[in-house]
Amino acid sequence: MLSSIARVALRRSPARLASFRCYSEGATGAPRPGGEKSADTFTKREKAQEDLYVRQVEAQKLKALREALKKQREHLDDIEAHLDELEKK
Repeated sequence: MLSSIARVALRRSPARLASFRCYSEGATGAPRPGGEKSADTFTKREKAQEDLYVRQVEAQKLKALREALKKQREHLDDIEAHLDELEKK
């Protein structure tokens, strides 16, 4: 009798556990209430790393733009020199 009750309980337990959902009020990725004042050291470190990454990417983009601008100016100087030669002839 006891073993049959145990078998029935064991058969039903996994089904109940599988359909049971746990909800927590832990970190959900949303901003914390209180804003920057409530930030812990992990949040501050993450923000600092993200800011550093963004600054590095922006610096790379600026460097590429400056190089492109330099090449464009050199090209314009070549065109102006060529025009000056044509005007002198």
